[in-house]
Amino acid sequence: MVSVPIQVTVWSEDLGERDAVRLVYPDGFHQTIAAGLRAELGSGASVRTATLPEPEHGLTSEVLSATDVLTWWSHSANDGVADDVAERVRQCVLDGMGLVVLHSAHLSKPFLRLMGTRCTLRWRNDEREVVWTVAPAHPIAAGVPSHFVIPRQEMYGEFFDIPPPDELVFLSSFSGGEVFRSGCCWTRGKGRVFYFGPGHETYPVYRQPEVRRILANAVRWAHVPVPSPIDTSSSPRLPRGWFEATGNL
Repeated sequence: MVSVPIQVTVWSEDLGERDAVRLVYPDGFHQTIAAGLRAELGSGASVRTATLPEPEHGLTSEVLSATDVLTWWSHSANDGVADDVAERVRQCVLDGMGLVVLHSAHLSKPFLRLMGTRCTLRWRNDEREVVWTVAPAHPIAAGVPSHFVIPRQEMYGEFFDIPPPDELVFLSSFSGGEVFRSGCCWTRGKGRVFYFGPGHETYPVYRQPEVRRILANAVRWAHVPVPSPIDTSSSPRLPRGWFEATGNL
């Protein structure tokens, strides 16, 4: 049977980031993340990008209906996403589309609507982060070491005001003693949601091999294939009156 590539849409706000960001991500977050997914997933995925300035933020009904998994990076323009587009994304997740939410998109409208909480957290800049794999058997942790270091990163710390995750895959610790639930999974309706904390805009986090592997694994996990219809044409038929004769009513 021929496998069908996962249809991935990589979204970011891409608002002409300041020079410090362009030095790290000259083509924007969406292009860097998309390139990592193409390298990791190969022919197993077809990856497109979309950004905030596009009509309907690049997330038209046609685009979303053709998307199996949507990844979302946003920061300064979380409130700039139109409510109807955010609701469209939420509904698509409930209908079975996967959603991978990255770093400061914890305050994005689709994530807030799906979680139903404030999704606030503690933060400060310029930290060393150690990402610990706390569910090594989970598909998103496949090929990821027991822990790895992100040399410079923005500290995200508890309390993280989210519903209890269905599964916690990664936990982060920082030199100041803070900890953070940095890799969380939920099911919402028919769709799967994964939040991953690392990814500050002035550090090359999305170029790090472990992070690229995690994002690719997350796309695979968040993809819920549509089941093939069951062919009943050759199924054996019970003789008329079988239920009555056997008492299996």
